[in-house]
Amino acid sequence: MAGRIRDVDIALVRERSPIADVIGEHIQLRNAGGGNLKGLCPFHDEKSPSFNVTPERGMYFCFGCSEGGDVITFVEKIEHLGFGEAVERLAQRAGIQLQYEQGGYVPRRDHGERARLVEAHKAAAEFYAAKLLGPDASAGRRFLSERGFERADAETFGVGYAPAEWEALSRHLMGRGFTAEELIKGGLVKEGRRGPIDRFRGRLIWPIRDATGDVIGFGARKLLDSDDGPKYLNTPESPLYKKSQVLYGIDLAKREISKRAQAVIVEGYTDVMACHLAGVPTAVATCGTSFGEEHIKILRRFLLDQAEFRGEVIFTFDGDAAGQKAALRAFADEQKFVTQTYVAVQADGLDPCDLRVKQGDAAVRDLIASREPLFQFALRNTIARYDLRSNEGKIAALDAAAPIVAAIKDVGLRKRYAIDLDRWLGFMDERFVMQRIAEVGGAQRGRPQQARRAAPVDPGVRVEAELLKLAVQRPALLGPRFDALDPQAFTAPDHVTLHQVIAAAGGTAAAGVGGREWVDRLLEHAHDEVARVLVTRFAVEAIQADSHAEERYGAAMLAAIEAIAVDRAIAQVKSRIQRLNPVDEQQEYNRLFGELVALEQQRRVLRDRAAGS
Repeated sequence: MAGRIRDVDIALVRERSPIADVIGEHIQLRNAGGGNLKGLCPFHDEKSPSFNVTPERGMYFCFGCSEGGDVITFVEKIEHLGFGEAVERLAQRAGIQLQYEQGGYVPRRDHGERARLVEAHKAAAEFYAAKLLGPDASAGRRFLSERGFERADAETFGVGYAPAEWEALSRHLMGRGFTAEELIKGGLVKEGRRGPIDRFRGRLIWPIRDATGDVIGFGARKLLDSDDGPKYLNTPESPLYKKSQVLYGIDLAKREISKRAQAVIVEGYTDVMACHLAGVPTAVATCGTSFGEEHIKILRRFLLDQAEFRGEVIFTFDGDAAGQKAALRAFADEQKFVTQTYVAVQADGLDPCDLRVKQGDAAVRDLIASREPLFQFALRNTIARYDLRSNEGKIAALDAAAPIVAAIKDVGLRKRYAIDLDRWLGFMDERFVMQRIAEVGGAQRGRPQQARRAAPVDPGVRVEAELLKLAVQRPALLGPRFDALDPQAFTAPDHVTLHQVIAAAGGTAAAGVGGREWVDRLLEHAHDEVARVLVTRFAVEAIQADSHAEERYGAAMLAAIEAIAVDRAIAQVKSRIQRLNPVDEQQEYNRLFGELVALEQQRRVLRDRAAGS
């Protein structure tokens, strides 16, 4: 059994695993200022980015769902791994050979289940790719050649061939040290009457990779007439492979999707290949299932889909009835995107692969360029089902199309499509059409809810938060003066907790220059999950000052919180004065009045310092 990974190796893994690079393999990150990066959270569904990464301290935190931590925590949660497995995965990525305190170095085969399954799939992909070059794979090579793919193209996409044998892959992988139980669990083989048999036999094979490039499953196309199975066969659901959460080609397309703010959705593996080779490197495809909500979540992370950022998602479908039906299904999910959504349908029914074979690369690019807005496509296909030569037909078409227009969130866009709908139906009465749409929209939305007013933030609480962020991120700017603050200077419960953690860690005077070591020390003294979340959040949350002004800003925040404490003392003194009789208790009255004057003067000095920010 593997021993404990040495602390020095864990530290080395963190050092050699830049958090922005690791997280960037899963979501698109953009500059958020102050050295921070921002993106859409991969742990919950959100419309605008609240997931922040601070490379300087190697931390991340989502202000929407409060998930946060370091690069190891991220891999644990995104890959559903234990701590040791996450360290091993990052070590493999960074080329680090781990040492264990009990038993020395442990080869990769002794690692966790997910890592074992990933290695098995990698070995299977290499096996299939090698077999494509053999004499038995001539039917597979002919299939690719007829569709315009050369050997180099097959190598780029890792296309392979599964021999028409019962145990070719299982023998190979078990010879590499994998167990039958592992191969069955991963969906690579299945249980036969006399032991494990290969799941794919006599088929052309496409490795399906996740966004990080790991092979997690396979798609297999029938080649032999003797094969009585389905035309396409995919890996079954497994610990690695969830078909509703997989997009074929995402590993190759993700950077171009982010760069171009465009994603093209096609229907098959060869269509993805054709698009990429024709100059549309943003193409991806679903794997054995229709496009759905989980696929949207994957794309939105790379599109950085938000209100201020207008990208585009283009669906390509065959021009037949089934293709049109698929496009209309996609429309149902349109509102889950903020980006523009389009449909590209080839009039003669050719898919991108066939189009490239018959008309060349330029025709594929032209197909994508000729995209039609999805709303327009949905409306035109809806009203095409009705006879518009009669008033009855026009009204029926209007009532069928009205919910589509009413569902458009953008008010200006909704109005434009209402005008288009009036023109397409031939009413020439925009007011009538808009009224009909408004009636449908009102029924859909029900009684409008009153907008909730955000509770005003106490200025004192804001000062507390800014000061604590500085204490976590820039402790050298505060030093002993912060440590001398009365604990009662902090009033918000979260702030009281974090102040206690900072004090337990030795205070800011003991923090040195801060950085990752200081954050780690704070996490060691955060003895429950709530406190750990607070430390992580304040290590990532942006300071509301430019870097060149942080020293002055820190002094101003210290003065501001000290002034707030003086305000409380003034209020207490005034309360006591009001309860005194100035004639009968003149001596006490005069003493308190003098104390009040001194406090008022102290407050003026502190306010002036605070205003210096």
